[in-house]
Amino acid sequence: MTNRDAGLEARLVAVGVQLVEERGVQALTLREIARAAGVSHGAPRRYFPTHVSLLSAIARTGFADLADRAAAVTAPGEAERDPRAQVERLCRVYLDFARTRGGMFELMFRHDLLESGHLGLRESSLPLFGLFADTVGRARPHPAGADAQLVAGALWAGLHGIAQLWTWGSLRLATGADDVGPLLRTLLDAHLGPDPR
Repeated sequence: MTNRDAGLEARLVAVGVQLVEERGVQALTLREIARAAGVSHGAPRRYFPTHVSLLSAIARTGFADLADRAAAVTAPGEAERDPRAQVERLCRVYLDFARTRGGMFELMFRHDLLESGHLGLRESSLPLFGLFADTVGRARPHPAGADAQLVAGALWAGLHGIAQLWTWGSLRLATGADDVGPLLRTLLDAHLGPDPR
């Protein structure tokens, strides 16, 4: 691939990122991405054989950003001192990402992108879940038979639900809460036990 080709491929992804941030997932048609990139509507197919492959490339940038945010709050040694606080920080990173990058958040968790094993999203998303599960495992050593990955999966499902329902306004309406903090603490207590602090 020439530098020019690599430049156009990167530009198509960057334009897609900008479109999803400004106008949401519905703006991510091949034709609209090509138009915004200033190329013919067939040009993206040279680099991305399917629409889903281009969407996956765009979503990978979201997972990279989320991974960077998670890394910023997981300082070495800190998790061993207070793993529960570490889990809470990771949860807050996730909720903040959903709040500030809503279109990207929606794109990243589309089942049609995640279910394919050849589009690269599993390789982007599974290490993040591994970090989360390891931290959950340190925060709550489980009795025999309890699996940290299952607890982390249940916690993540609740967290994702909070993120989505908060974005839609449903949780504010149902609970009267004006902050996700109490919801997050309740979720953590449910999965990790009461906070000993």
